[in-house]
Amino acid sequence: MDHIQSLDHDKILKKILENGGEYAELYFEKSYGTSIVCEDDRIEKVISGIDTGVGLRLIKNFKTAYAFTNELTEDALLTMSSDLSRSLVQGDAATTDFILKRIKPPFTLSVVSHPDGVDVARKIEAVNRANEFSRNQKNIRQVRVIFRDSMKEIFIANSDGEMTEDHRTGTVFMVEAVVMKGDDLQTGREPIGGSVGFEIFDETTPEEVARIACDRANLMLTADRAPGGTMPVVLSSEAGGTMIHEAVGHGLEADLAEKGLSVYSGKLNTQVASELVSVADDSTIPTKRGSYVFDDEGTPSSRTLLVDRGVLVALMNDKLMAKKTGVRPTGNGRRESYRTKPIPRMSNTLIVPGEHDPADIISSVDKGLLVKKMGGGQVNTINGQFVFEVSEGYLIENGRVKDPVRGAILTGNGPQVLMDIDMVGSDLGYAIGTCGKDSQGVPVADAQPTIRIPAITVGGRV
Repeated sequence: MDHIQSLDHDKILKKILENGGEYAELYFEKSYGTSIVCEDDRIEKVISGIDTGVGLRLIKNFKTAYAFTNELTEDALLTMSSDLSRSLVQGDAATTDFILKRIKPPFTLSVVSHPDGVDVARKIEAVNRANEFSRNQKNIRQVRVIFRDSMKEIFIANSDGEMTEDHRTGTVFMVEAVVMKGDDLQTGREPIGGSVGFEIFDETTPEEVARIACDRANLMLTADRAPGGTMPVVLSSEAGGTMIHEAVGHGLEADLAEKGLSVYSGKLNTQVASELVSVADDSTIPTKRGSYVFDDEGTPSSRTLLVDRGVLVALMNDKLMAKKTGVRPTGNGRRESYRTKPIPRMSNTLIVPGEHDPADIISSVDKGLLVKKMGGGQVNTINGQFVFEVSEGYLIENGRVKDPVRGAILTGNGPQVLMDIDMVGSDLGYAIGTCGKDSQGVPVADAQPTIRIPAITVGGRV
């Protein structure tokens, strides 16, 4: 970090703009961490390393040119800047009268036990503990345990006159258990993680993560096939916000909306959901996987209200989309690494809790399905159609949670589901993941309270 800060950033940025342009940016990143994988009852991989590089960006007439390098000398960066400046159609000379000022972080994200200070042997021990616990559970056929920590040091300077620094830490731990009884094979998964260090195990032990994964897999061995048809569905807060992330969130990213690739294109300030529903994206929440102090363009982190009591009031944007649409950046410009340009992305996306007691929501259903864990799925952002698997579900009969069921698939339309929600709980539960878009993956979290959808199509046994 000291080396990159000692460079003449003004000179590099002005070189990028020497043939015209509205915006120039230097993005430095140093990333390092550890990845441990246990499979087939032994440690298969222990990988650690450091990756350092710089990305340079030019925006001209709302078109982007991007280049990156691992060669961090000032001469190399100036040469690349000169090449970058000629890569787009030349225009009028850019205004390069700017003074770089360091932007103070609006808050800090603290880490209790920094992974860099934890011996690899302790990390391996946590993995082995989860593996050993899982191996002692009934019907176990296969176990996979993954531990991964990552740290990033980021420095950004741009022609808006901003200089920012961010230090990010993240840890993920996941257990996948495969159980078999007769010819029946079932899988249970449980991940934990966030913008935290090794204190990830202070509240949830490796054995507890393993127990949840094994119990989920064994539960499905005893479950009947889910009934099919149209019925009320209660999405528990324990399911996390997979539905809101996939079926709704991507459609609220400004680049997709601007290109007409979102069902929400052209719908700002119109009703898109039930009046009970508000949706926010919030990268300021402590310990959550999608949190950061500055985004990957140096814009301060923020909470953005996207849907306010059913009305679409904002989209998630980066600097480019903000310039195009004449609004302020929301702090959602994100990139996987210095090798990729930033684009509008979600961080921690959630349905805001409501006023209903979660128990009352379940008791209100005469016959339906309770979803406690979502699986994978597919979404068409253009028309909002989705298909989601349910990895843990239960029948609801006469307002009570009954037997577990398996094989349930939810199909529907994201905007229609938002319109149909008629009960929103006062609780809130999170799920974690790595979100993919334009061949880039970034860490995210999603959340929702317990909600009731009065009628949705459930694929299963008819």
